[in-house]
Amino acid sequence: MSSTPADSSGQPSARDATHWALPVSRLKVSDVPAGATNLNVEGRQVVSPLQGFGALWQKTFRVRLTGLHKSPAQVMHVWKENFPKFQPPENHFYPSLAGIRPGEVVLISGRVPPAPGLPPILPLASGVMILYADDELFTVMTPQGFPEAGWNTFSVYEEDGWPVAQVQSMCRANDPIYEIWFRFLGSSEQQDKTWTHVLTSLAAHYGIQGQVQTHKVCLDPRLQWSQAGAIWYNAGMRTVFYLLAAPLRAGGRLFKR
Repeated sequence: MSSTPADSSGQPSARDATHWALPVSRLKVSDVPAGATNLNVEGRQVVSPLQGFGALWQKTFRVRLTGLHKSPAQVMHVWKENFPKFQPPENHFYPSLAGIRPGEVVLISGRVPPAPGLPPILPLASGVMILYADDELFTVMTPQGFPEAGWNTFSVYEEDGWPVAQVQSMCRANDPIYEIWFRFLGSSEQQDKTWTHVLTSLAAHYGIQGQVQTHKVCLDPRLQWSQAGAIWYNAGMRTVFYLLAAPLRAGGRLFKR
């Protein structure tokens, strides 16, 4: 993400400040779109790679939109408007009524594979907060319990006269269970497929058969054992328990009546 322009006092300009989310101690969901589940988001703190458990990775996925006579801002506008639509079938993204704007929460309901080569069947409900958004990029930050701790930045820029769409993440696995899934059980490959699908779908929207380039770098291989307690918030486990308890909740409502 680009650095923040500053005025003569060294502070971020008022114009640029409108692109950043206000500081929050805990997330609050203002509205829940139809079909979404407000689970593992409300009351959670957002976390950076400093709070994550696993190895720190920077992953970059990009596709060149050769032949497209559109500005980066025009492409980004379409990307924001169709952000849920461009996701793979197992992922459901629910932006708020305000859309992709700083401080807003995007609820997510997805499924992950239980092992390499198997279809995504394990449910996971969570969300992300829009940390920054302008005409050409936006960054989301993850909450406690999300598979990763860190940021994902979606951007469009011009290169050699053509727009290039890019997804770049800087994240660690949030807890020991997620680190095992990323290292050994196929979650890392599933993530690669997700962002490749998103960029391919964006290119296809313009009738372009895009070739997604991927670049991954391990910035810090160390495990942060001081953060192992984050397993308490693990959204995958909590989602499974929530679904298993559905009959009990239904019975409790009938009893109250």
